[in-house]
Amino acid sequence: MTEKMHKFENGSALAAALAAEVADKLALAIADKGTASFAVSGGSTPKAFFKALSSAPIDWEKVTVTLVDERFVPEDSPRSNHKLVKENLLLGPAAQARFIPLYQNVENVGEAAEIVTNKVSATSLPFDVVVLGMGTDGHTASFFPGGDTLAKALDINTPAGVMAMHAEGAGEARLTFTFSSLENAGLLILHIEGQEKMDVLNKALEGNDETEMPIRAVLSRASSPVNIYWAP
Repeated sequence: MTEKMHKFENGSALAAALAAEVADKLALAIADKGTASFAVSGGSTPKAFFKALSSAPIDWEKVTVTLVDERFVPEDSPRSNHKLVKENLLLGPAAQARFIPLYQNVENVGEAAEIVTNKVSATSLPFDVVVLGMGTDGHTASFFPGGDTLAKALDINTPAGVMAMHAEGAGEARLTFTFSSLENAGLLILHIEGQEKMDVLNKALEGNDETEMPIRAVLSRASSPVNIYWAP
């Protein structure tokens, strides 16, 4: 598996280039099959990218957007990735996109995972575009070191879909797409910013213990080349 590094002077330049790349891929998917699907990460890093992409002149009514992972918290929680996407990406032209939230208003995270798996399996997979982030502990999506379902989540033979994850470093219970849901995306991107994240990435590239740094599973086993977008 080959990584392709894209380096930018600053976050603004990265956001513009990444938005253009993703918009082109979604437009090509729409032209080819009439629809496009797109899974994004949460956190503060993608805000500028989301805002740049929201005004892209593509047929957003034919795009399905979801999250690679989510905290098991309601949409109005300040820790909700749904809230982040709604306030930064689903604006202007992009407000016409179909959005599939991972959080569901049910009793437990396992039940929510089953509901979302049924929603996305028939309509969104494989994804045309997946944009991942990475934590300083080497997690991506909600593949956390020490996670109670990490081995199953990273197993390529685990069926595509969404599963629950609990980990000491994760805070709330999480919902995460399995590795098999993400690794064969038409365009697979890792978006990181700052020297600290680059140092973590370099450490990940030097080793092979996926339980220590789950990002290694994506870097070493994804069937699609990983495009790394980085700015200091």
